[in-house]
Amino acid sequence: MQNSAGTGFMSLSDAVCSVIFHTALRAAYSPASSWFAHYPSMPASRSFARLPGFRDFAPGDMALRLHIFDAWRRVARRYGFREYDGPPLERLGLYVAKSGDEIVDQLYSFRDRGGREVALRPEMTPTLARILAARSRGMPKPIRWYSLPQLFRYERSQRGRLREHFQLNVDIVGEAGVAADAEVLALAIDATRELGLDETDFAALVNDRKLVAAVLSEAGVPSDRHGGCIAAIDRASRVGERATAAALTALGVSQSAVTELAELLDGGSLDRIAHRYRSEPVQEAVGRLEEHAAILGAMGLGEYVRFDFSVVRGLAYYTGIVFELHDRAGELRAICGGGRYDRLLELVGGEPLPAVGFGMGDVVLTELLGDRGLVPDEAERCDYYVAWVEERQRAAGLALGRRLREAGRSVVYTLRGQPLGRQLKAANRAGAEAALIIGPEEAERGEVTMRDLRTGEQKKRTVYQLLESETMGGTLDRQIDREGS
Repeated sequence: MQNSAGTGFMSLSDAVCSVIFHTALRAAYSPASSWFAHYPSMPASRSFARLPGFRDFAPGDMALRLHIFDAWRRVARRYGFREYDGPPLERLGLYVAKSGDEIVDQLYSFRDRGGREVALRPEMTPTLARILAARSRGMPKPIRWYSLPQLFRYERSQRGRLREHFQLNVDIVGEAGVAADAEVLALAIDATRELGLDETDFAALVNDRKLVAAVLSEAGVPSDRHGGCIAAIDRASRVGERATAAALTALGVSQSAVTELAELLDGGSLDRIAHRYRSEPVQEAVGRLEEHAAILGAMGLGEYVRFDFSVVRGLAYYTGIVFELHDRAGELRAICGGGRYDRLLELVGGEPLPAVGFGMGDVVLTELLGDRGLVPDEAERCDYYVAWVEERQRAAGLALGRRLREAGRSVVYTLRGQPLGRQLKAANRAGAEAALIIGPEEAERGEVTMRDLRTGEQKKRTVYQLLESETMGGTLDRQIDREGS
C-alpha cells in the first residue's frame, strides 16, 4: 500500500486507519452484525432477491431487448432524428411542476446527501425540455431528437406494466404545423411495423385536447373543471362507464353533459362531433384532425389510424393532438402514447417553442411480440470455433483466433486442455457456424481443416487463404465452396 507521499511505505497513522477500516468492515458483514440482525430469519436467497417490478436481462432476454432497440434506432434514423440522453436522476421539482398528479404520486424520490429533493426520471419529456431550455436558442429548427432512456415509476406491477422500463422517445421541437404531429405518429407506426407487427395487430387512436376542451365548454362545463374532466375521461377505459359518470357528476358536470360525453366515449365519430357541436374551436380542431388523417393517408398509413374521443393522455402538459397505439385485441395497455406539448419548454425557462412527441415502452411490445410469435430465435451463435488436436497447437490456434477477431469475426475456443471431441461438442453448443481444426499436420503446413457444423462438410484451407477471404469480407459459404484448398 502506497501513502499519499508516494514513498511506497505506510505511515503509522495510515496503518492505524487501515486496521480500523478493515476491522469495521469485518464487523459490518459478520452474521452477528446489526445490519444482518434486521433479517434474522430471512434466507440469503430471499433477502437479496430482485425487487418487485424490476427485471434481470440474461443473454436471451438481452438479445430481445437489443432487437427492439435496434429496430427503434433504424426507424428513427430513417426519419432523420438524432439520438440524445440525459441523467436518470433529476430535481424533483421538474416533475412536480410539469408532469401531473398521477406521475408525481408514482415517483421514486428522496433527499440526496446535498439536501436536494431528487427523483428517478419517470418520463423523458421534462428532461428534454430542460436540456433544450438551455440550448435551443440559435439551433436550427425544427429539432428532431430521439432517446432510449430507462424510466422508473412506483406503480402496481401487472402484465405490460412494471416499475422500470425502457422507452423510445421521439420529439420534434420548433414546428407548430400538423405535419409534425403526423410525422411523429408515422414514425411510431413504422417503429412498431419494423418488429413484424402490422395493421391486423395494432391501431393508432387519435384525438385532440383542444377538441375535448371545446366540447366540454360547449356542453356547459366551466374551464376550471376541464382538467378534472380530462382526468376522468383518461381513466374511463379502466374504471368503466358508471364510475366515469360518477366522477364527472362529482365535478359538477350536468346530467345532460354526462350523457353526451358517455355517447362520445362509446365510439362517437368525428363527423358526429362536427355536426353536433358548431363552435369555432370545435370546427378548428375537427379540421386539424382531418388534415392529420389526410397526411397519414398520403403516407400509406391511413389503415392504421382512427379517431377515438376517449384518448386524452393523462399528462398535464399536452395541448393539442394526442394519440396512442393499442393492440387490436385490446388485451394490453397502450403500446405507445404521445402528443403535442407547446408550452413545456417555456415552463422550464426556455424559449416558447411548439413541440410534439411520443414514448413507446419495451414491456408491452415484448408481450405483444411474444403473443404474435415474433420473438426472434436468439440461440447462442458465433462464426468460428478454433480447436486444436494437441496442446502443442494451442499457440497457433490463439494466433489464428486473434487474427479472425481483428477481421471482425466472433471466435470461441477452449480455455483449458480438452480432447478434440469435447471441443467439437462445445463448438456446437456455442452455435458456431464452423470449426477450424489445427492438428500437427495443419500446423506444419500453415493450414486449417474447416468443418461446416451445419452440414458436416469439411475442407482444408491455408491460413493465408482464410485470412485473405475474411479481410475481403468473404462469407463462410463461399469459403467452404471455394476450390483449390
